[in-house]
Amino acid sequence: MSPDVIALASDHGGVELKALLKDELLKAGHGVLDLGTEGPQSVDYPDFAEAMAEAIRSGSAGRGVLICGTGIGISIAANRYPFIRAALVSDVTTARLARSHNDANVLVLGGRTMGAEVAKDCLKIFLETPFEGGRHAGRVLKMGQART
Repeated sequence: MSPDVIALASDHGGVELKALLKDELLKAGHGVLDLGTEGPQSVDYPDFAEAMAEAIRSGSAGRGVLICGTGIGISIAANRYPFIRAALVSDVTTARLARSHNDANVLVLGGRTMGAEVAKDCLKIFLETPFEGGRHAGRVLKMGQART
């Protein structure tokens, strides 16, 4: 796995925020795998969640960032994959807890609901916060188990 490569993907509702966060990642020295989209034309967010899941499954990226208008739809689509733990966050506290308690490997943001500065702060905290393990490890393991 390439832990320093961060995959980015968005639908049309997150294009502007994705571009801003891509610049932030590059400035911080991270490798970036941009999975699209690139313009305001309407696209389907499940396609970009699937591309993100494949990038993480294949080891092309260690973690990811997904963005749609609210973050809700794309997080639901991403969490269909048992090895993805996509967390829709609203502030630095939820970004920190998504990593420390849930070992989230995909940060999800709302391109139409979150300001640029908060998004940059969330990204920074998400990338810097380690998973605590301990009492949380068993819970994280259960999240990845298939249910019938």
